Amino acid sequence: MKMKKISILFLGGLLLANVSCKESDFTDAYPNPAKIAETTVEKQYTGVLYANKDYVLPGYRYYFVSLRTSINHYTQATGWVNESGQYVPGSSGIEDVWYNYYNMLAQYRELQKVYASKTAEQQANLKIFMLTAAVYVYDYTAKMVDLHGSIPFSTAGLLSTNGGEYTASSAKFDTAEGIYTFLLDDLKRIATELNGITLNAGYQKSFQTQDFVNKGDVTAWKRYTNSIRLRLLNRVSDVASFKTRSNTEMAEILGNATTYPIVETNAQNIQINVYDINTDINSKGFRDGIEGDGWYGNTAGKAIIDNMNANNDPRLPILFEPGANAAGKYIGIDPLGTQAAQTALVNAGQVAIYNRYTLSRNQFFPGILINAPQMNLIKAEYYLRTANDASAKTAYETAITQSVQFYNGILALTNATGITGSAIPTPATATSISAYIAGPGVNWSSATSATDKLKLIATQKWLHYNLVQPYENWADIRRLDYPVLNFQADNANNQTLPPVRWTIPGNEITYNAANYASVKATDNLTTKIFWDVK
Repeated sequence: MKMKKISILFLGGLLLANVSCKESDFTDAYPNPAKIAETTVEKQYTGVLYANKDYVLPGYRYYFVSLRTSINHYTQATGWVNESGQYVPGSSGIEDVWYNYYNMLAQYRELQKVYASKTAEQQANLKIFMLTAAVYVYDYTAKMVDLHGSIPFSTAGLLSTNGGEYTASSAKFDTAEGIYTFLLDDLKRIATELNGITLNAGYQKSFQTQDFVNKGDVTAWKRYTNSIRLRLLNRVSDVASFKTRSNTEMAEILGNATTYPIVETNAQNIQINVYDINTDINSKGFRDGIEGDGWYGNTAGKAIIDNMNANNDPRLPILFEPGANAAGKYIGIDPLGTQAAQTALVNAGQVAIYNRYTLSRNQFFPGILINAPQMNLIKAEYYLRTANDASAKTAYETAITQSVQFYNGILALTNATGITGSAIPTPATATSISAYIAGPGVNWSSATSATDKLKLIATQKWLHYNLVQPYENWADIRRLDYPVLNFQADNANNQTLPPVRWTIPGNEITYNAANYASVKATDNLTTKIFWDVK
């Protein structure tokens, strides 16, 4: 098979993967679906899922370039040595995430184009591919809005659809509020359609084969759909224009599990599982993404270590390893310390690191999309907000138990080798979990006000997410303003403290200038995302 040179224009306004192969050659080119010109709905569907895999599975560039010096600092999921300019996100890391999203969106637009060319009967049989692809794309779209605010979306990625007309394909920036409204509307539509769908027997096997996220499990896709809805509804719960909708639809979802199932247990978690590390679906990049010596990608921060130490958190030895010379003590880098003191602590081998067995050298680490502890913490927040203390307490305690069990399960997947100076951690027990929940710094009854209970929920979100769910971690810290994290001011720069958003990448500004003008005034590091109202 002869391939022409691939040309990819990574811009929100003008994005397309130009390709040239026959449909029959897809198997030869897969798993690089960007190299397919003539494709099928089924194969293009996998192309959409595949395009995003390196930013779901823990890959090298995702963690080292995009997260290491930005989000994982802003959440203090990691500790680092202070330096000038540390609160300005690196352009390369922002561009990586931006390009990856719009590459996926272009694959999705191509899927829509191929689907539109089918007969009505064919479209009916293939509908499951379109519904579930939309759910997957919408999940990432919401994350992009949470990072940037307004982005090109509704008219983005249409260069192929528009016959290669660049001018006609320059995409407008949709408002963050408008995108959220669209996502909530369409996810509700999809939830309803999934409830009534019946798969054609001839396409059921194809769906199972092409869907490497949920393996063709329609019920799992229902749970994924409604769980995203719940997450988005909760995120806008303090926005005046969304409050009524948030309360009404969250009550509807949580009150009718048959019609609107969500992820309730760890067995139902939505994630990309790794079955064979010798395929493209693996987490081999995790190690280089966070372990590099001197790059502070896996060193512990003081706040998270102090919290876990103080409360005998059973996740501590599963998530972290003591420093090589720390005599078994877990110590984190103080963000308020001097550069000299921080460096000395690191050089002395005193600083704890993220556990290599559980995380960085666990090549079977899954790509996490939605999980049960996350959902129960959202439920706890909702029930607290609606004055249902008993249900809030139950959801909160269930989430903690599930979080510990989740990391026990991740540990059980490990295939780590070549680790010296530490032992494989022992899984947490039911007794240690119960003791933790009953402890004074965690116990629900020890919080005497709604604010104090919200702090407990927010803290458990932070602990559960750590560096494993970075986007969710940063979004919830910005929205809730808990836990309160202290940072050393960088008075040598205009950006003295962590930002509240990422800005639009330079290439988008240059090549989509006319549309960018509509958001230029708010494209800075200090203008909050619309749901950040506290």
